[in-house]
Amino acid sequence: MTASVVTMSSSPTQVKALTSASDVEAWHVESDVVPLIAASFIFDGGSAHDPAGKPGVAQMLASLLDEGAGDYDSDAFHERLAARAIKLSFNACNDALHGSLKTLAKHVDEAFELLRLALAEPRFDQDSIERVRAQTIAGLKWQQNDPNVMAARRLFEEGFAGHPYGRPTSGTPESVAAITRNDLIAMHKTIIARGRVTIAVVGAIRRDYLSMLLDKVFGSLPPSKALSIIEPASLQKIGSRFVVDLDVPQSAICFGMKGIARRDPGFIPAYVLNHILGGGAFTSRLFREVREKRGLAYRVSTSLASYRSASMTCGETATKNERVVEALGVIADEMAKLTSEGPSDEELQKAKDYLIGSHALNFGTSKMIADTLAQIAFDDLGIDYIARRNGLVAAVTQADIRMAAERIIGDSRMLTVIAGRPTGL
Repeated sequence: MTASVVTMSSSPTQVKALTSASDVEAWHVESDVVPLIAASFIFDGGSAHDPAGKPGVAQMLASLLDEGAGDYDSDAFHERLAARAIKLSFNACNDALHGSLKTLAKHVDEAFELLRLALAEPRFDQDSIERVRAQTIAGLKWQQNDPNVMAARRLFEEGFAGHPYGRPTSGTPESVAAITRNDLIAMHKTIIARGRVTIAVVGAIRRDYLSMLLDKVFGSLPPSKALSIIEPASLQKIGSRFVVDLDVPQSAICFGMKGIARRDPGFIPAYVLNHILGGGAFTSRLFREVREKRGLAYRVSTSLASYRSASMTCGETATKNERVVEALGVIADEMAKLTSEGPSDEELQKAKDYLIGSHALNFGTSKMIADTLAQIAFDDLGIDYIARRNGLVAAVTQADIRMAAERIIGDSRMLTVIAGRPTGL
């Protein structure tokens, strides 16, 4: 085994890179503070690889991985989890299938064996498939009346029209109804493979024992095959507005602009800029102008979204139907001011101070540490990223902010979707 050590800036805990006998790589944080072990793992390949015309396969696969495996049907498998208080979960997104495991240290063998079964020997029993299908369809039908969900979904449909990112990750009632057991088996073979997973494990476990467990669980998976290529995409239809007609008194608004890739050197300045614009919950410009000064909305926020093959800056708010035009005007005006004038020196410093000071909150529990480390590994930011991150934020200058504003805000035009019955558009 080989190892490199990096001290986490938020604590004295050390992150070590581990390579097992069968070349399974993981990041490991050993801590005996509490007798718990948390593991987070991410398989490259998600809903963007759903079959054409059948969105929802990857998400349905994730829902079924713990619904029976090996010799255990769904009830028996969950009884084994419950008997040892083991928490196992899976979820799919555009680019990946995420999984997490949490267990008491004394039950680590049982926990990793159940994980192995879920990954390597899922049963896909027809009764479990139909139960998950019914639950998924019911949820999708309920979401059709949720203006926030429908606005976000339409934003991606228009912004990435004709691209896999434009498809709903959970599918539609019609596409989910058409998913077959063979679709699930094929997707499982595509995604769940050795060499396509990033792993982080935190807690009371020695590295030599962890190495053995990693070999058992991940080393036994079939070798990975090349995924289909997801072509790079840029957000389309910037400057356009779309309305999803819903009979509700308050419209949900989603808007999108250009983005910056996670590994782009300009990402950190854009991250600080986003905090100033709409990422700071109670201190952002949009919060002050939209909510505090005008009472247009209870919430308003922006965030950076970075995928393997695309990136965007997105925002959301909700307001009365008759105040939609006013709210959109205020948002556009504030973005224009931020681009032309930039933040004040005090505003920039406060944003950096908050982002640096709050960073340690990402490491409050073993699971939070494992999840964060797995995501850093998946994004290929380097095992030393945690140690470097606050320095990168501190180094952001006014010139960096202006350049980031030009790249993501530009002329303040947005792709906008309003779900409701707005007046005056």
